[in-house]
Amino acid sequence: MKVLTNTAIVMLGLVVTLSSCSNKKQQSQKTGLSYNDPKNGGYLRYQQSHPAPGPGLVPIEGGTFVFGGSADQDVTYEYNNVRRRVTVPSFYMDETEVSNQDWLDYLHWINITFPNDNELYYNALPDTLVWRKPLSYNEPYVDNYLRHPAFQDYPVVGVTWEQAQEYCVWRTDRTNENILRERGNLVTWKDQAKGGAAGASAAGQPFNTDIYLNGQYKGQGVDGKKMIRDLNPNAQAGTGKNAARRPVRLEDGILKQGYRLPSEAEWEYAALALAGNTQFENINDGRVYPWDGLGVRSPNRKTRGLILANFKRGSGDNAGVGGGLNDKAIITAPVRTYTPNDFGLYNMAGNVNEWVADTYRQTSFEEVDDLNPFRGNEFSNKRLANPTKGLYAKDKYGRPIKDAATSNKKLKYADMIAQQQAQVAKNANPTANSAAPGATTTAVKDPLAGKAYTPDYRDFNDTVSTALYGNTTLVNNHSKVYKGGSWNDMAYWLNPATRRFADQESASAEIGFRCAMTMVGAPEINTQGKPHLPVKKAKNYKAK
Repeated sequence: MKVLTNTAIVMLGLVVTLSSCSNKKQQSQKTGLSYNDPKNGGYLRYQQSHPAPGPGLVPIEGGTFVFGGSADQDVTYEYNNVRRRVTVPSFYMDETEVSNQDWLDYLHWINITFPNDNELYYNALPDTLVWRKPLSYNEPYVDNYLRHPAFQDYPVVGVTWEQAQEYCVWRTDRTNENILRERGNLVTWKDQAKGGAAGASAAGQPFNTDIYLNGQYKGQGVDGKKMIRDLNPNAQAGTGKNAARRPVRLEDGILKQGYRLPSEAEWEYAALALAGNTQFENINDGRVYPWDGLGVRSPNRKTRGLILANFKRGSGDNAGVGGGLNDKAIITAPVRTYTPNDFGLYNMAGNVNEWVADTYRQTSFEEVDDLNPFRGNEFSNKRLANPTKGLYAKDKYGRPIKDAATSNKKLKYADMIAQQQAQVAKNANPTANSAAPGATTTAVKDPLAGKAYTPDYRDFNDTVSTALYGNTTLVNNHSKVYKGGSWNDMAYWLNPATRRFADQESASAEIGFRCAMTMVGAPEINTQGKPHLPVKKAKNYKAK
């Protein structure tokens, strides 16, 4: 049973709009002030509704499940997936793995936006040499797999965990930029192309979501003709076409949440798709794979006996016998091959293993929180170039520079300003700015507690010295989890609960990835035919 319908997805497509579109003005329930009235200060209220998923994503309704529960045996004797009941909030996930064409889009953008930055382009290239084997003739894949049109719909491989993270950041900015240009909040693509390379601003830097939301991406050559009217009385400069305009804010509900790698719990929950076997909280049948039953062959009449995923049946058997290939693939297969699971996700078993966001620890299942479990937090703050004005410091690619968080509490304003000014002075030395942007993991002094605060929680609750990681064990803070099984794995690894790890800088011909996105607002997706308690709407206050 497929739990998603076109109607449900269309309902998700409602965007947040100003409540002033109603004939009756809404008023504050606590003060009586009218909303969206420029005469009283322009207090804003937005109609609450569910945002649509970003391009390529499908909604996954969250809930409780047994983390690691689909593994019926521990063949490797790792004892690294002890069963644990957890809750995963609703989120969005890519329908398919990221394909070669998707990655070529990424490389093309880098090439046209930073044509002289050979280092950036080189660092974004997948390692096509992962196909080389000492006693196997795979050179055709080295030369053709990434770029030849015959493989454009195949999953990209040879990508490190770090490269996947960079792709997520890039995809977020390109998606939000396209939304703003299509709406006219930014200069349209047509007008932008007249001024130079697509995507570059008048200042020569590409669009970044954080920089835009902070008001640092605007002005002549950037602002569109259909910007939102600014109701702030301090910004009024006329009426009608001459009225003051402003950039889009997060409160407008127009921009998408950031693309990211899914957590291990999200990935496993989405792969099992037990919602397809659930009625009124009763799960009719558990699963070993992303489909029903204990086997790997289709039980349906028309497709009976066909292999349901791309994997290796046995030693020397990657596809079956010529004239009757069982999974129709020698290596990887196109990303929309085989039947999707009940969430509408393709290839959650087989084809390629997939990176997830978590840092690997054998005991993570026992230690993580039972709500939205995740291991790998490195808390950071955006560096301020001008603390008093709140302007972010930017790297050479126009993205905010991030520093390790100094406290787990909100600082007093005076402390925050003093701390940021000290950071600005520290980075005044040009040699200090040459470091690569990104959060550091060193302990810093917490100005509130007066003691060292460590923003890196990847090794949280470890009972041995972290200095031993990498020396007495292969596990360290750069060890990242991958899941799902690949074209070159046996059926055991198709079980969503199985987990392995690799260094975040390593790449493989068997590992790819897909992106996820946080869902904001109400978690329920499929509301049709379900009972609901009545929700009374608030009445407008009337002054007497």
